Amino acid sequence: MLKSSNTKNEKNIKVYIMNRQQLIDEIRRKKSFLCVGLDPDTAKMPAHLNGDLFAFNKEIVDATAQYAVAYKPNLAFYEALGTRGYTMFEQTVKYIQEKYPELFIIADAKRGDIGNTSRMYAHSFFEEMNIDAVTVAPYMGEDSVTPFLGFDGKWVILLGLTSNKGSHDFQLTTDANGTPLFETVMRRSSAWGNKGNMMYVVGATQGRMFEDVRRILPEHFLLVPGVGAQGGSLAEVAKYGMTDECGLLVNSSRGIIHASNGQDFAAVAAEKAKELQQEMEKLLADKGGI
Repeated sequence: MLKSSNTKNEKNIKVYIMNRQQLIDEIRRKKSFLCVGLDPDTAKMPAHLNGDLFAFNKEIVDATAQYAVAYKPNLAFYEALGTRGYTMFEQTVKYIQEKYPELFIIADAKRGDIGNTSRMYAHSFFEEMNIDAVTVAPYMGEDSVTPFLGFDGKWVILLGLTSNKGSHDFQLTTDANGTPLFETVMRRSSAWGNKGNMMYVVGATQGRMFEDVRRILPEHFLLVPGVGAQGGSLAEVAKYGMTDECGLLVNSSRGIIHASNGQDFAAVAAEKAKELQQEMEKLLADKGGI
């Protein structure tokens, strides 16, 4: 399904509205559920690019697009450079939309605030930039999340169970009945939307806890960071988290984009993305296809 961008300074840019079935179809077509994290660290980029995040991203995307179904720019790496960095973020989004309109774009912004503020964030990402999805923190509850759910064809990706050490501070604490907080968040928040407009972040290093997640969210897509440089096992994620429709977007950032800091960085990134895609193809086949 195609739609014209609502971005004010662009006319008639055609981009896909990526609904659930179209995302599944793209996974089938590419035999991949790879999401490439565009988290460019200027200290790890090739010197000849002089810190140009857009030039770096452009080469990474061109080299890996045949193996990926999604890209996830993390806004912190762009906002760290002020207005210049945000401009390069916008350039990256526009480039993917124009050249690879079938690719799913996630703004990894981890927003979540009182309702009116969330509405402004949603307007920025979904109407001004026509991005497909945005990551949202659920701590402030329903009225901080639902403003993101009022846009046709757009997705909220809610932080669910993360891999960082601090996840033990809140997410894994239990109530009087022994229920971990992340399970309560997932159960309650899943009623705010549906499997066609909500995904959840679940860290790849959580292993068998994907079974607990799937008992609560049997059909929702999960965005899974932490494969590669962070040590998560793709095979374990697929074993415990994959559904009959795949239900996974597995993200790799540093392990692909910063695998080399030489002039061959894009070629090496393509090799790393291809390796993951080939493993994913086998895992999908082992599942019986989707």
